Amino acid sequence: MSDAKSVILDIDGTLVDTNYQHSLAWYEAFRQHDLQLPIWRIHRHLGMGGDKFVSALAGDEVEQQLGDSIRAAHDTLYMASIQTVSALRGARELLEALKAQGRAVVLASSAKAHEVDHYLDLLDARELVDDWTTSEDVEQTKPSPDLIKAALEKLDREDAVMIGDTPWDISAAAKVDVPTIALLTGGFSAAELREAGASDVFESLEDLQAHLAGTALQAS
Repeated sequence: MSDAKSVILDIDGTLVDTNYQHSLAWYEAFRQHDLQLPIWRIHRHLGMGGDKFVSALAGDEVEQQLGDSIRAAHDTLYMASIQTVSALRGARELLEALKAQGRAVVLASSAKAHEVDHYLDLLDARELVDDWTTSEDVEQTKPSPDLIKAALEKLDREDAVMIGDTPWDISAAAKVDVPTIALLTGGFSAAELREAGASDVFESLEDLQAHLAGTALQAS
């Protein structure tokens, strides 16, 4: 293992442009169950895992009665739109730059394996990254730290830097003392991401790559 700091990279909203497809899929899934929620509220919870999403937005009673059904509807609706998802500009180049620096890289997602497979194909990343996670690796999703712990286990080390796009990424990583570099690609503001605890905030993956040396990834 290189002495260079390892990287845990969120996928949805960070490497691939999925946040608004997910927002619309959740919106329609709630509507199918006679629940009208404004899309802006749904977007504000993106990055939180599906196991917590329904109760956070609609309450514990809805979760108990309809949670599994709403999640199933979301999954079907999202998969119907997944072909509209693209890799964010600079995603592949960032992965290449991190590996060229001798860093171990794990892609961290609590999505189902077939979704992660699709993203790996979009990024052409199977031979480039060291490993990745799926829903099978976690019991609870963000903001619980299970995903970050699973990624650290795959890295076989206790320290790394997270790169993500939502306050939930930052919160989950902070619970296991992993600093987070945040991007505006998820639709959250720089002020919100800094308030959540991001060590650095960048507009895009290209912006991050251009300034890697000045971030939390810089060797200490």
